[in-house]
Amino acid sequence: MDVNPEDQHPECRPRKDEGSPVLELNVGGELYTTTVGTLRKLPGSKLAEMFSSSAKAYTDAEGRFFIDRPGTYFGPILDYLRSDRLPTHHIPEVYREAQFYEIKPLVKLLEDTPQIFGEQVARRQFLLRVPGYSENLELMVRLARAEAVAARSSAVLVCAVRTEEDAVLCADALRILEAEKRSVVKFGPWKAAPQVKDLLDCVKMDITAQGYQVHYEQFSERTLRTKHLGYFYTFVFIWW
Repeated sequence: MDVNPEDQHPECRPRKDEGSPVLELNVGGELYTTTVGTLRKLPGSKLAEMFSSSAKAYTDAEGRFFIDRPGTYFGPILDYLRSDRLPTHHIPEVYREAQFYEIKPLVKLLEDTPQIFGEQVARRQFLLRVPGYSENLELMVRLARAEAVAARSSAVLVCAVRTEEDAVLCADALRILEAEKRSVVKFGPWKAAPQVKDLLDCVKMDITAQGYQVHYEQFSERTLRTKHLGYFYTFVFIWW
């Protein structure tokens, strides 16, 4: 690390044992003790590179090696490097940290767990087939925040159409709402098996993940004909 061990603070200086030097880490405020050999177990990983001879060392006020990452999820990373033990809690968070440290065998194993497999292969692959999904989420949040001034809640109108035929059927209703100067966020059509409710649940999940309190309900105003109501939903953002 271009650091002379004799010049290091005692807390930071690797301690010798019969095998690999022992050192103390401060990972986002969480303290860990491990060996250089454990940290370098997977050559080519970012974690191994951090503790290579050419890497720049960062230390905290006590002289411990410092990594500016969430410390809570570093423990499972160490457990895997020490004994190949897979985490059983906080799987998405550990997966994210394994990606950051480039612990590729652990990343692959976590991708095979039901939680990550379902998110990456099933849900995310579905959403990639919904045109403009991410952009529509951003638009919904902007519309909701624009209506939040001096209000307890905001309502955002959403149109969800699964097929091209559905899109044709609700075109007249969209024109009516546009004529009334109503903002409508339109999702679809998409070429995938999930239904409209599945899409709405994904929207709610992803907006909630951003820290917003939100729920949706079917649009019920008399502005539209009954046959169109199944395509329109109101997402309600609660501010206080």
